[in-house]
Formats: sequence, structure tokens, C-alpha cells
Amino acid sequence: METKWLEDFVSLAETRSFSRSAQLRHVTQPAFSRRIQALEAWAGTDLVDRSSYPTRLTPAGETLYNQSLEMLQGLQSTRAMLRGHTSAGQDVIEFAVPHTLAFTFFPAWVSSLREKFGPIKSRLIALNVHDAVLRLVEGSCDLLIAYHHDSQPFQLDPGRYEMVTLGQEVLAPYVKPDASGEPMYKLPGRPGQPLPYLGYAPGAYLGRVVDLILKQSSTAIHLDRVYETDMAEGLKAMALEGHGIAFLPYSAVKKELRAKKLVSAGDKLEMTMDIRVYRERPASSESAKSHAQALWTYLLLQSNPKPGAAGAKPTTR
Repeated sequence: METKWLEDFVSLAETRSFSRSAQLRHVTQPAFSRRIQALEAWAGTDLVDRSSYPTRLTPAGETLYNQSLEMLQGLQSTRAMLRGHTSAGQDVIEFAVPHTLAFTFFPAWVSSLREKFGPIKSRLIALNVHDAVLRLVEGSCDLLIAYHHDSQPFQLDPGRYEMVTLGQEVLAPYVKPDASGEPMYKLPGRPGQPLPYLGYAPGAYLGRVVDLILKQSSTAIHLDRVYETDMAEGLKAMALEGHGIAFLPYSAVKKELRAKKLVSAGDKLEMTMDIRVYRERPASSESAKSHAQALWTYLLLQSNPKPGAAGAKPTTR
């Protein structure tokens, strides 16, 4: 039996909805259902009355729900005590960060922190967006840094998680210039001559934002997907070689733009996203790592400066 099954079950007991709980737990609904079924197989009895809507627990399910709350709370307390024994790691703040932000935003952001906040010891866990969010949900990091757009929100319960906006990022199309400095390929393209397009792999967060940009365009865009990957750095490398147009965060290409190795592939085809940092609300002021709590307090003050105080939020552009 896995603890995440209990966490899934508690979520289902509280939302009374398989689909809603699957969103909150960042898994597909079929995968979520399989995990509930696995828990029932372990328990040897039905825990959920699937004939009712909203979903109800069976008497056995109600019993397990109450026990699960106690067990999960006990595990949380035990983990906090165990971490307390590891004094050497108490001053290291663990960040889960999607690959693109790990390469572009994070290094400069940490440099800024060291100048304004003070020395910081950090551990970076670079992942895809889905796995980075799971790190936070499973309690395997102190802070999650990720992009946010209102069209693609994370299903994080605001009662359990809190966030601070760190700045903004612009996603736009870029391409290698030709010998005269003009873009090799210029959007929007033509119906019979689609432009080579370097796209994000299906399911990638930035890919969904690009899809929205193209959908909202007032002009028909003609593209031929010739390459895909889930990493912006991979798309940038291909764009630098002249293989096509790639939609990239500005922070990932600002050096190449200054060096004129990349240029804009089209105007008015961009989207502004927030860069946010998230954490799980601590159960008490004593339960948070002291250095992580101090950093969070600082970030809150920076995002909501007092009148007359310096501290405007940066924009990555």
C-alpha cells in the first residue's frame, strides 16, 4: 500500500468527485480510478459507493477516511521530526523548477536574492511541469517555481497552497536571420507554403500556451510541424540552426537576440505569463524550515511592498 493512495482517497472523500480529485492530484482520471481500486484491493472491501452521485463512501470507506487522516497527519509529523534531526540540511531550500525556468530564470533570480535577501543555499530539482507540481503535492520540495497563465491554471487547492508572483515572461516566435538580418521565415506563412515549425511535445505546458496564441490570432497561421520536444532549450538549438520557427520565452533568447543570432518571426503573436512560486501552507509556524520561511516572508514583502518602499516586481522582457 502506498501513502499516495491514502492521499488520493482523502481527496475523493472530501471532493466527492473522481474528476475533481484527479485534477487536484495532477493525474488523469483513469489513473486516479486505478489507484482507488488498488487501495480497495489492499483493503479487501469496497470503499466507495459508485452507484450514487455525488460519490459517497461506504461504511468501510468512512472508517478508512478517519483513520487515513490520523495516519497522514502522523506521517507528516514524523517527517518533520526526522528532518529536524538533519541539521545540516535545514539551511538548504529545495526548489522544484521546470526545465526552461531552471535554465533561464532561476540562476539570475538566485543572484538577485543573494544581493537583496542575503546568502542562500539551494537545491534545484529540474523536471517537466507535471512532475515539478507533483513534487510540491507530495511534499518533496520546499518551493515550486512555474509559469502561470489564466488559461492553463494548476489545480492547487488555495486552502492548502499559497503563491507569490515573482515576475512575468513573454512567449513569442523566433527564427534565425538570413544573411541580410531578416527572418528566414516570416509569419503568418501561406496556405500552400506552410512554414517549418518547431513545436513543443503534446502535453507540454508551453505548448498549450502556444496553441492558445495561434488560436487567438486574427490571421490564419500556416505552419508545418517538422520537429518537437518538451524542452524550450531544445527548440532554441534547432531554431539557431535554421530549422524553423520556435515559440520561446524571452529570457531563453535574450542573449541570442542581442547577438542577432535570432530575430522575431512575427509581431502580435505573443503571450505574457506570470512566473509564480508556490508552497504548501505550513501546519504551524514551527513546522516550516526556518530558512524557507524567511525567504517566503521576504518574497511576500517584495510582492506587496509598503507605500513608498522599493520592490517592484520584475518583468522578464
